[in-house]
Amino acid sequence: MDTPDGSTEHDQPLVCASCGASPPPGQEAAARLSWSRGSERGRTTWTCDRCSRANLRSIEGKLDPAWW
Repeated sequence: MDTPDGSTEHDQPLVCASCGASPPPGQEAAARLSWSRGSERGRTTWTCDRCSRANLRSIEGKLDPAWW
């Protein structure tokens, strides 16, 4: 999927929207399989596996991330 600046999602750095964590170098592809992908205000957001597990009920309940 293309982003507004013309790059693809895979060109963008993978950073957790909750805690700011990034996957270890060379592990970005594996992280895309275990992290949660979301959409917030028209942009793609990622949540690491640790934050995803901690906030699963809020994510599935579609609560605004500000409430987590």
